[in-house]
Amino acid sequence: MPDRSPNTTINLPQIQLRNDAARRILAGFAAGMPTLSGIWRDLVTALDDTVSLSAEITRLSAELQAARLDRANLLAAMRATIAAERAGEADPLWYLRDELNARQTRSEDARRQP
Repeated sequence: MPDRSPNTTINLPQIQLRNDAARRILAGFAAGMPTLSGIWRDLVTALDDTVSLSAEITRLSAELQAARLDRANLLAAMRATIAAERAGEADPLWYLRDELNARQTRSEDARRQP
């Protein structure tokens, strides 16, 4: 299946490099102009948001990838069921039951992990 990741234009390592550079620049300004410490603090807080957003993008991308795989597996089971029915197999619904059981097992395994 082709990679259709929604964040293909987001380069998280590059964003982190720019964030680190901005922090260094801010540190230099803060050292040179300590009277504006409140402003520098606000800017550092804004840069901290980038770290949180990057983590959220990574988490959501993994969740989306898992959902897409789940959908693809279900679609494959549906197609196999239709093909089995057309071929006159005795139990064409076995493919769907098998995938649904596998999904339940994966879900239970995921809940057991810390």
